[in-house]
This record gives sequence, structure tokens and C-alpha cells, in this order.
Amino acid sequence: MASTKTLDELFHDTLKDVYFAERKIVETLPKMHEAATNGQLKAAFEKHLSETQVHVERLEQVFKIIGKAPEPKTCDAILGITKEGAEIMEEYEGSPALDAGLLAAAQAVEHYEMSRYGTLRTWALELGLNDAAGLLQTTLDEEQATDLTLTSIATSVVNQNAER
Repeated sequence: MASTKTLDELFHDTLKDVYFAERKIVETLPKMHEAATNGQLKAAFEKHLSETQVHVERLEQVFKIIGKAPEPKTCDAILGITKEGAEIMEEYEGSPALDAGLLAAAQAVEHYEMSRYGTLRTWALELGLNDAAGLLQTTLDEEQATDLTLTSIATSVVNQNAER
């Protein structure tokens, strides 16, 4: 018979997962920045690296709120997404489609993060962790803004350059 797990345990496990993911993203963004050729995309990666470092700090605050030490739990989803991004950097190096591929990989990361932060925020509210919910919402808002920025860069220049 399986043990009974509670929402607060699921919240903590998912928090550890996204903590791992954010730290992996901090490690990966400089590589994407280096590989990108479009100035707007490079700037977006640089800005998001700074934001992601703050996201890690916010997650550490959430761990403190729930009385737990910050602890990463391997996130297979982000490992898969970042592996795909690494493959794009290798396979499309020197290609006009490289930036479009990098952008798509970055948006896959953003969509994963938006899903996780939205879920964690909702669970935090359910658990009465209003301060944690506020921190998670702030990060969710930033992830959504980054996604919109990436879409704008894709549709205004990067995708057209990839067609050439």
C-alpha cells in the first residue's frame, strides 16, 4: 500500500524540481547567449540570465517560508529541454536558422517554467502560503514577459532571417 502524500509534500517536491531547473538555466543561458548571432536575442538572453538569478533567490525565500533548506531535485524535463537546445547549437552552428532554433528552445524553457510557477502559486494559495504565492506570482509574471519578448523577437526578425 502506498503512503499517503499530502499537497504540502507535493508543493515541496515541485519546488525542489523548479529550483534545480532554474539553476540549470543559469548554467545554460550563457552558452545560448554566446551561440546567438542576433543582437536582440543576445540581449534577451543576457536580461533573462539576470532575472533567473533573482528567480533562484526567490525560490530560496520560498524554501525559507516553508521552513525547509533549499534543495534541488533532478528535473528530467529541463534536462531534456536543455539537451535539445545544446543539439540545436551544435547542429545549426553557422546556419541562418540557428537563432530561430535557440529562440524555440528558450521558449520551451519559458513554457515549462510558466506551467510550474502557475501550479506552485496555486498550491501555495491553497496551503495558505500567501507570501510564497506572491513571490511565485512575481516570477510567473517575469517568465510570461520573457516569453512575449521572445515571441516579438522571433516574429520581427529572427524567423525571417532563418528563411534566407
